[in-house]
Amino acid sequence: MNDKNLFLLESYDYFLPEERIAQCPAEKRQNSRLLFLERKSGKYTDYTFENIVNLIPKNALIIANNSKVIPARIQGHRQSGSKIEMLFLEPAPLIDKKAQKNGENCLARTEVLLKGAKRVKMGETLQFPEMDITVLERRDFGRHIVDAAYKNSLIPLLKKYGELPLPPYIKREHGVQENDIARYQTVYAKENHIGSIAAPTAGLHFTPEIQQKLQAKGCRWEEVTLHVGYGTFSPVREDDIRSHAMHSEYVEIPAQTAAAINKAKAENRPVIAVGTTSTRSLEGMAQAFLQAKSEPSAIFFCNEESDLQENTPFPAHGCFGYTNIFIYPGKPFHIVNGLITNFHLPKSSLIMLVAAFAGYDNIMQAYRHAVESEYRFFSYGDAMFIL
Repeated sequence: MNDKNLFLLESYDYFLPEERIAQCPAEKRQNSRLLFLERKSGKYTDYTFENIVNLIPKNALIIANNSKVIPARIQGHRQSGSKIEMLFLEPAPLIDKKAQKNGENCLARTEVLLKGAKRVKMGETLQFPEMDITVLERRDFGRHIVDAAYKNSLIPLLKKYGELPLPPYIKREHGVQENDIARYQTVYAKENHIGSIAAPTAGLHFTPEIQQKLQAKGCRWEEVTLHVGYGTFSPVREDDIRSHAMHSEYVEIPAQTAAAINKAKAENRPVIAVGTTSTRSLEGMAQAFLQAKSEPSAIFFCNEESDLQENTPFPAHGCFGYTNIFIYPGKPFHIVNGLITNFHLPKSSLIMLVAAFAGYDNIMQAYRHAVESEYRFFSYGDAMFIL
């Protein structure tokens, strides 16, 4: 393809029959299908996910996102009694962190998605379980800026009253099912890292047995935390994708993970990212660390000030901050050598990321094969391993 066309939004469209969008998870996590794509040759091969153990190099460092999905959708009503539904678009831990506190009373300004809000007036207060929401500003696509008033912490409140926020393309008559509670979480999601409103779906295929087999063959498993926001479902709307404004997401890279990455890169061992969120965490924070060495960055924080002097990809004591990195063809990868990912929406920033990693023509050809071979697409769909 002509290079200039790589920046056109239409270049990332593809035909996908509606029946190829997975509405439920595979019967068993490891039984999902896996398309193995070799970057250099463009060759692809069909497997099942349990074969990932044989495909990942034995000396690889595997990095996964351990953020846990929080039930961030909650039902409430207007003072008139009419029903209204709200989805928090910002991770609950970050809302708690910035809230103004007066004893046990908390007040936090945040962005939410309101369903049934056409007649809601600015300044109106909506009632939700143990929480009042005052609407301040209406934005596009149902988004609103609100003040949320609640007690102590939003996290236990959402756990008590909230609903799992399945993606909008999962359309079922009865909505969230009991099976979703377990299956829309990775097996390694950490309770102390709860906050995502969407699952890091590439990790949904892993089982403890697969993790154990990978470690037994010599692979090392480490984790980062990126709280996945609603922006992951936001389509790119600019005809020239370079004009797209990427959403920001909060990232934590602990010291143990940072040290493992630095060691792997020094020894020229492959770093395999589980999912686009892990990829954005690694590439975004490595880029921020590089910038912070020459100019202070307000969104990047080393755990130790002395780490800014490190001549390594990551600060030795770990780091945290926000990344809004947008990776599309032409953008370099400094950390990631292999990527495990699901099949992404047409015209999304995620298909642009995998096209940047694997090569545009390779990806579009592999996606055509996946459609023709009846792979399952999106969050509950099948996987791809790119190496």
